[in-house]
Amino acid sequence: MIHLFLDDYRRCPQGFTLARNAEECLLMLKECEVGILSLDFDLGPGEMTGKDVVKHMITDALFPQEIYLHTSSMWGKKEMYELLYHHKPEHVVLHNGPMPPDVLERVAGGEPQ
Repeated sequence: MIHLFLDDYRRCPQGFTLARNAEECLLMLKECEVGILSLDFDLGPGEMTGKDVVKHMITDALFPQEIYLHTSSMWGKKEMYELLYHHKPEHVVLHNGPMPPDVLERVAGGEPQ
């Protein structure tokens, strides 16, 4: 199992696998079991957004166990959260914000979720 961090700019937290664009993120969601997914919204000019990733997740049933939204775009966070809230399976835990320090520390330390 991997933990996945989607962001075109920010440093990837220790213990996470980095996806720099939507295509990489979707490929990893298809190919790997994902524990935690942390999503950014804006992924660069002319690129797919985190909302596009969410739409594909819903269409293709590519859900991790837990989802965080670390984007600085308030509009983007709202859009992604609302889509996920209404379409995620019941077992998926959805957070309307970034990972708290205890989650980052636990993953960096290699502790299982």
